[in-house]
Amino acid sequence: MSTIFTQIVEGEIPARIVYEDETTMAFLDANPLAPGHTLVIPKDEYERLNDVPDDVASDLYETIHRLVPAVEDSVDADATTVAFNNGETAGQEVPHVHCHIVPRFEGDGGGPIHAVAGDRPDLADDELDDIAADIESRA
Repeated sequence: MSTIFTQIVEGEIPARIVYEDETTMAFLDANPLAPGHTLVIPKDEYERLNDVPDDVASDLYETIHRLVPAVEDSVDADATTVAFNNGETAGQEVPHVHCHIVPRFEGDGGGPIHAVAGDRPDLADDELDDIAADIESRA
């Protein structure tokens, strides 16, 4: 069964599409966190960022790079928060990779991206060294 985003790509569900090319599409979020809140997706379904092929990932980032200033300028935003929820535990509600471009305004009451994870862990230097080494070995 296809996701709601694939249904948008296929024209089965209407959306306010703001950009489209061969591999990506961007449209306004139907439940925006701010005016101009835009979603950028690969047209093909990939559940998580880990699943996106390198060439599609490059196309996706190119579209995000193109749209951030366009979104900011369109709604006269002071800044944007640009983020992915990668997996259900991280808050991903639609199992189709999507990037949120959320316009931010002075005094909007929103916090930094660091606020999404709740309590911060207290990690010792040796724990940080071990984590860094493990990530480096897998990259």
